[in-house]
Amino acid sequence: MRVALFVTCLVDLFRPSVGFASVRLLERLGAEVVVPPEQTCCGQPAYNNGDFETARAIARQVIAAFEGVDHVVVPSGSCAGMLVRHYPELFRDEPETLARAQSLAARTRELSAFLAEFGGEPVIDAHFTGKVAMHDSCSARRELGIHAAPRALLGKLAGVEPVELKDAEVCCGFGGTFCVKYPDISARMVSDKAAAVTASGADVLVSGDLGCLMNIAGRLKRMDSPVRVYHLAELLASMTDAPGIGDGTQT
Repeated sequence: MRVALFVTCLVDLFRPSVGFASVRLLERLGAEVVVPPEQTCCGQPAYNNGDFETARAIARQVIAAFEGVDHVVVPSGSCAGMLVRHYPELFRDEPETLARAQSLAARTRELSAFLAEFGGEPVIDAHFTGKVAMHDSCSARRELGIHAAPRALLGKLAGVEPVELKDAEVCCGFGGTFCVKYPDISARMVSDKAAAVTASGADVLVSGDLGCLMNIAGRLKRMDSPVRVYHLAELLASMTDAPGIGDGTQT
C-alpha cells in the first residue's frame, strides 16, 4: 500500500524526529511511504480564527498534494481532525471540491489509529523500561474518538508500565491560538495538567499531538520536573536516545 505522510508544521519546524519515527513505523508495516514536498500547513490556525477564505486556499493545495495515494497518515490528532472533519465543511457549497475533500477525509488516519487499524501492533518491537503516562489531545479524543489505539500500542512495548493521569480527559490548555487569546486560563490549565503528570509517578509522558506535548513539557521544565516527554511515535520506534521534548533547546 502507498501511504503519504502529512508531516505537520510543528513536526517539520520543531521535532523532525517525530516524522522520521512515523516513517519507520509505517515502513515496518510494509507500506511504501511518500512525503509530498508540496504539502503545507493544514490551515487550522486560519480556520479556527474564522478566516475561511485562507483556510480554503490552503485546503485546496493540501487536497491536490495528497491525491493518488491509498492512505494519508498524520502524527497529530489535531491536523488529522482538520482534514477529516473540517475540510468537507469548508467545501459544502462546492460539489466538485467537496467530493475531493471527502475522498481525502476517507483516506486519512491519525498515526496510532492507522497502526491499530492496519495490524501495526505486531511490528512494535521496541523496549522501554519505566512508567509511561498517556495524554489524549482534545482533537484526537473528541473529534476522532481515539482513546484505545495508542494505549494498545503502548502496551506492546516491553518494560513499559502504563499509568493513567488524573482527569486525563481534560484539555492541557494549548488549543492552538487559545493559549494566546486566553493566556491566564491556558496557564492554569497546563499547570493542573503538569501537576497531574507529576502526581502519576510517570517517568515519561507521551501523546500523539506535538502541540500539547510542547505546552506540557514547557510547564514541566519550569517546575524542574524530571519527567521526560516524547511523541508516541518516538517511543514506538525506539527513537528516545535524543533529548526529550522540552529538554535542551527543543522548545
